[in-house]
Amino acid sequence: MSSAHTLLRRAGLGSALAAATVLTAAGVASAHVTVHPDSYAKGATDGVLTFRVPNESDTASTTKVQLFLPTDHPLLGALVSPHDDWTAKVTDTKLKTPVKTDDGTITDAVSEITWTGGKIAPGHYEDFDVAFGQLPDDTAQLTFKTLQTYSDGKVVRWIEEAAKGDDEPENPAPVLKLTAADTTSATTSETASKTSVTTTKASASDSTARGLGIAGLVVGVLGLAAGAFAVVRSRRTQ
Repeated sequence: MSSAHTLLRRAGLGSALAAATVLTAAGVASAHVTVHPDSYAKGATDGVLTFRVPNESDTASTTKVQLFLPTDHPLLGALVSPHDDWTAKVTDTKLKTPVKTDDGTITDAVSEITWTGGKIAPGHYEDFDVAFGQLPDDTAQLTFKTLQTYSDGKVVRWIEEAAKGDDEPENPAPVLKLTAADTTSATTSETASKTSVTTTKASASDSTARGLGIAGLVVGVLGLAAGAFAVVRSRRTQ
């Protein structure tokens, strides 16, 4: 009984250690910079991207966050939301290929945003919001490379990109997937509009037909009245 009890205790301890290892690994794997939401429709306008920066250090605080925005497929009209204790420095870059829009041609765009002055303590995270005027519609995803600097001088470079089919890298860059624009609503709206126009035309035609029918009846009644009057007058004359 004593040996069996010892074996059970060892088995239980082994399971607990294995579970702890899995949970620890999951925590480390998920403690990276991410963008929310993780997908948007291509060409979407007037939206907000939230970059979540967790602190994965046990002893140091995050004191600086550098976010690099793509310029080959730029975010047009990027704006930074004010954040308590943090100061944002926005850097613009001349675009190699200007972007034509309904409001004119865009020749420069935001390429980097750096937040300093605040801190993210161990076991905490911060959300940094970036609004945009319009997302590109000529790519399937946008990669936002990020540098995270700690109070002890350590810099974590969230810049790695996974190739298609590969596992997630150790320090992945935040990736925003761009999906095909939803045309269902537009198609439904167009169909409803066409149906409304057809119904309106049919109603107008029906009203016209009724009007002509009533006019015909009136003319017929007047004709009969005129005939009767003529007959009566003729008899009186005779």
